[in-house]
Amino acid sequence: MATEFTVIVLAAGKGSRFSAGSHKLAASLGESGVLATTLRHAIASQLHVVVVTTPAFAELARSSVAARDVVVLPEVGSDPQTGLGMGHSIAAGVSARPHAGGWLVLPGDMPLVQPATLQAVARELDHHPVVYAQHGGRRGHPVGFAAELYSELVGLTGDEGARRLIAQYPAFGIELDDPGILIDIDTADDLESARRGGPSQEAARAAAGSLRP
Repeated sequence: MATEFTVIVLAAGKGSRFSAGSHKLAASLGESGVLATTLRHAIASQLHVVVVTTPAFAELARSSVAARDVVVLPEVGSDPQTGLGMGHSIAAGVSARPHAGGWLVLPGDMPLVQPATLQAVARELDHHPVVYAQHGGRRGHPVGFAAELYSELVGLTGDEGARRLIAQYPAFGIELDDPGILIDIDTADDLESARRGGPSQEAARAAAGSLRP
């Protein structure tokens, strides 16, 4: 399983809702930053890791994974002619590892997702086309996609993400004892909640309502 599935860490967003003075992915969390912590946990899963990011975080990504596994995209909004967004980022990550047995989409602003959670979602991709982690009945991340969805994943564009695929194909939720699957860092309040190890009320409501990819 260590070489069959790939974790795609999405780290190319603008982070415009974060107002604490720096990009949310660079914000301090424990002994490192948000993105650095997300990458550390992804690597600890022993799954292959691809990072889709922007020039601002390319060096950080290359210090964690091989340079060939870092996909650098322009900043969102820097080129009006380029259809950047989450869908575009997922497609770029899948294209970088086309022969994987499946792909797990993990937003770079979710630093508390545990390595064992990534492994558990990957195992279920042998049995389901779409798999998502859930905790306490609430849907979260990562979301995994089996190899059979390759053509549709690489065709994603813009900022829609993969919601259409999640709605179109049977999606299996695996209940896990990992509250980190609900914690994403969108605001300064989210960051403080993550430092305490729990989701903010806003993050919990968002996780309960939808899957982001």
